Amino acid sequence: MPQNKSSWSHWKLLTKNGRQVWAYKPTTDDIDAHLDNTQDFSEQEGLAFAEDFLFNRQPTPSSGDKVFRQQAIQKNASRYRGKKPVSEDKQEQLLIDSLIKGMHYFSQLQSEEGHWPGDYGGPLFLLPGLLIAAYISDTPFPKPHQQMMKIYLFNHQHIDGGWGMHMEGEPAVCGTVMQYVSLRLLGVAKEDERLQKASAWIKENGGAASIPSWGKFYLSLLNLYHWDGFNSLFPEMWLFPEWLPVHPSRYWCHSRMVYLPMAYCQAHRIQMPENDLILSLRKEIYNEDFDSINWAKQRDRVCEKDCYTTQSPVLKWMNLFTNGYEKIRPQWLRKKATDYLLKYINAEDAQTEYLDIGPVSKAINSICVWHAYGKESEQFKKHVARWYDYLWVAEDGMKMSGYNGSQLWDVAFTTRAMLESDLGLLFPETINKSYQFIDNMQILTEHETHQEFFRHPMIGSWPFSTAEQGWPVADCTAKGLSATLAIQKTGLFKTSISDERIKQAVDVILSYQNKDGGWPTYELSRSPKWLETLNPSEIFADIMIDYSWTECSAACVIALLEIQERDPDYKNQQIRLAITQGLQYIIQQQKQDGSWYGGWAVCFTYATWFAVEALVQGADYIESEPRKNSINKACHFLCSKQMPDGGWGETYESCAKMVYTQAKTSQVVNTAWALLALQAADSTEKEVIQRGIDLLLQRQLENGDWAQENISGVFNYNCMITYSSYRNIFPIWALNRFYQHKRY
Repeated sequence: MPQNKSSWSHWKLLTKNGRQVWAYKPTTDDIDAHLDNTQDFSEQEGLAFAEDFLFNRQPTPSSGDKVFRQQAIQKNASRYRGKKPVSEDKQEQLLIDSLIKGMHYFSQLQSEEGHWPGDYGGPLFLLPGLLIAAYISDTPFPKPHQQMMKIYLFNHQHIDGGWGMHMEGEPAVCGTVMQYVSLRLLGVAKEDERLQKASAWIKENGGAASIPSWGKFYLSLLNLYHWDGFNSLFPEMWLFPEWLPVHPSRYWCHSRMVYLPMAYCQAHRIQMPENDLILSLRKEIYNEDFDSINWAKQRDRVCEKDCYTTQSPVLKWMNLFTNGYEKIRPQWLRKKATDYLLKYINAEDAQTEYLDIGPVSKAINSICVWHAYGKESEQFKKHVARWYDYLWVAEDGMKMSGYNGSQLWDVAFTTRAMLESDLGLLFPETINKSYQFIDNMQILTEHETHQEFFRHPMIGSWPFSTAEQGWPVADCTAKGLSATLAIQKTGLFKTSISDERIKQAVDVILSYQNKDGGWPTYELSRSPKWLETLNPSEIFADIMIDYSWTECSAACVIALLEIQERDPDYKNQQIRLAITQGLQYIIQQQKQDGSWYGGWAVCFTYATWFAVEALVQGADYIESEPRKNSINKACHFLCSKQMPDGGWGETYESCAKMVYTQAKTSQVVNTAWALLALQAADSTEKEVIQRGIDLLLQRQLENGDWAQENISGVFNYNCMITYSSYRNIFPIWALNRFYQHKRY
């Protein structure tokens, strides 16, 4: 890893109970005072940033998270405690040395409160939304932040001048227009060669009028598109009876919480006043004269490069009705609808301490609150303070994260990885701090308004990030429970999570099981699959309801199996039935080639590992023959995908195309997932496993880290996201399992 560059040290990550904020030259470690000194920024410092954060997106656009990691390594003393085992077998000693080196390195990255901070960037459509909120509300980011944002956006520009929807994606109109506009809002001149190239790319591909609907929404806010060219979101739909399948309360929560503030903005036609920049931008991103565009004809116009889904006939019919309704809507009914929307937005803000469910909602909710209450209101100031929870600094600049972090998720995975063998107990401080973090992140109270605003019960659950953010997730609860049980099983740490709280977690997991036997993400599936015909997004698939997923189901089944082993008397029959139905669901999802599709990471290696793990552990709950056949088919699939160097590797196209798409080179994360599955299944292909293990050992860096390779996370099939800790967690887990198997 290269030496720390001078201006990297000007940024410091402040953490508090899982909260993460990057501060520029902070005068204190107080996270609430992180904006001190941010206006003291010279042109010379800006030039230093441009040089020190110059990033080559080849061979991988994902950052190695070097800014944070170098600072953490320098700050934290060794976490290694105990006597390293010695083996007469040289190969086994090599394995032991690798594991201890890997766990020692990764332990040093742990924060004081017990989680692993990390880069959770990747999508390029997130930062523009936040910049638009800042611009419309006249609340600019401090100059150092602005400079770092410009650096990030330029670092991920393709040679042809365009940007993709995510950092590995091919250039598209949405990505290119939104990054172009963002850079102009940040003060980059239109004469800049890089922007000239981008402007030419936009015009060659149909201009901004062909941007997908989410882009049309953002441009409408900026007065760079006309609201008449945006299909109605029909705010009055929120006043429908809740029992209707089309009531928005039945949507997947992320879609619900995005289209909620979108509907408020459209209903009020929030729009930036014209100014010189807006007038100039209209010429820079359109082929046509802005004032002569027939906006109604642009509603469904989308560049082919941006289309992942197409409008259904049902949606087209509905748009015809709702667009017509906009011309005759009763003002009293519209006011009733928008009052309700604002009430719901306020509730979401309060329930999440103004973090909101995710970055898109965060930006748009900010705009709604600014519009409703003003720039000087307490509500808006609370929003602005939380903008910084979504920003992350890495060697490629400052990005907006896909969440306020992946804190609980990474801690739970890391705990299980380290405790796969007793080598993990050589790091008691690390495990103890992890346990305390898991303890602190369990959600123990219910929101007063959770029923009124359609929230799933959450006492006893765990979130993806922090308890403060307050959105429980089924498989995060399962992973939090599994990690808790693994730590308690060692008997070496003070039990702080009581049996009552463990039972509450079990109850939450049981409450999440869908009728099909599988588990969703945040909430039960609340409507039939046909609701997907109303998906208004051209860039994502399956966003309308919360579906069951193989990975979520496997995680929940495994946690229930573990609680059965620990406490077989607690809800025995109910848990046994849930496990059986969950395993049956998993078998039903298996593809003909023996694989499972992964909806939350890349992709078939990921879901296949989860599925095999559950099927192996659930041997006593389903018929032997179908279970064995399923596991054997999975092992055959994985062995068939091993690459000549002994590793496995998939690209993000596996997710988008739903067909295994091999990367040019093997990837340590995919390799680890495949090895975990094969070892769990006790595959007879020992040479296949050994070659994979050898690859992980060879790829390990001298300091115990592994290099960042291809992006490994995904959501909604088509957008990729970085998990910077995966390159450490899963190789450690796979090697630790191999060590454990060799010993017994």
